Amino acid sequence: MESFITPGLIISLIVVAIGIFIIAKGLVIIRQSEVMVIERLGSFNRVLESGVNIIIPFVERPRPITMIRYMRMGEEYHPMTTDEIRIDRRETVMDFPGQPVVTTDNVTVKINGALYYQIIDPRRAVYEVANMSQAVEVLAKTTLRSVVGKMELDKLFESRAEVNNAIQAEMEDAASKWGVKLTRVEVQDINMPEEVEDAMRLQMAAERKRRATVTEAEGEKTAAIAKAQGQRESSILNAEGDRESAILRAQGEQESIRLVLSALGDTEDNKQTVIGYLLGQSYIKVLPNMAKDGERVFVPYESSALLGSMGMFRELAGSPEDAVRQSLQKDGLRGGLVGGASHA
Repeated sequence: MESFITPGLIISLIVVAIGIFIIAKGLVIIRQSEVMVIERLGSFNRVLESGVNIIIPFVERPRPITMIRYMRMGEEYHPMTTDEIRIDRRETVMDFPGQPVVTTDNVTVKINGALYYQIIDPRRAVYEVANMSQAVEVLAKTTLRSVVGKMELDKLFESRAEVNNAIQAEMEDAASKWGVKLTRVEVQDINMPEEVEDAMRLQMAAERKRRATVTEAEGEKTAAIAKAQGQRESSILNAEGDRESAILRAQGEQESIRLVLSALGDTEDNKQTVIGYLLGQSYIKVLPNMAKDGERVFVPYESSALLGSMGMFRELAGSPEDAVRQSLQKDGLRGGLVGGASHA
C-alpha cells in the first residue's frame, strides 16, 4: 500500500498554512471612531480608517501612542500609562489632580480642573510630540497657574467662565500643533486654607448685616417721606377747610350785620352801635379763655365803653355784663373789674 503523504503535499500544506497566517495577520478591523497609524519599514505610510483593512505583516506595523490616564481612588489620583495602537478620535476628558495656585493677593488655593480634548490629526499626535496626553496635561497646569495668577481671590470665584475661556484660548495654539483640539476647560473645585475660609465667612456675614441695615434705613426713609407727605396733605386740607369755614362765617356775619342795619336804619350812628356790639361779643367770648391760664385777668379799658354800648340789645342777646360776671365766677376769679385792669 502506497502512502498518500508525499513531500509535495507537505510543502503545499505548509504554504497554505503560511498564507492563512499572513492573511490573518494582515487583516485588521478598525472600529468606528478609531484610527491606526501604519509604518512601513519604520517610516510613516498611512492612516487606517474604520472598517476592514489589510496590512503587510512583518513589513508594515502600527505605531502606538502613549496615553496617561488618572484613576481616582478616594481623594488621590493615580496615573496609569499605556501604549495604544488604536487611537480614539472621540472627545476625551482628562481629570487631572488639583494644583496649588497663588493669586495676585498672595492666597494659595488648590484648583481641580477637567480638560476635554479630541485628537483631530492622529499623525501629528504620534510624531509631533513624544507623549501627547502628558504634554496636554502639563500645558493645562502651567496655563492654569498663569491665568489664575493674574486674578484676585474674589474675582476668581466670580468669573470661572472667564478663567475657562482664557485657559482654552492660550492652549489652542500649542495643542493644534500636536493635532489636538481643545473643546473646553472646566474649573471644578477651588479649595482654600481654613483661615481664608473663616475670613470670607466673617466678610460675608458683615456684608449681609450691612445690606440689612441699608434696607432698614431705606424703609424708615420711605416711611418718613410717606408720613411727611400725609401730614402735608392733611395740613393743606385742614387749611382749605379753615379758609372755607372762615369765608362762610364772614359771609354769615355780613348777612347778620346787613339784617340788623336794615332793621335799625342805615345811618352812621347805627353802624357804630352795631360795630361796638360785635366787639363786645368778641370780648365776652375771649374772657373765659383768658381766665383759664392763671389767677389774674387783664381787661382792656375800652371794654367798659363797648359793654355800655350794648344796652340797647339786652332784649335780643341778653345782658353782656351778666355773661362776663358769670364766666368769671365760673372760673374761680376772686376780684372784679377795676378801671382799665382788674386783679385777683
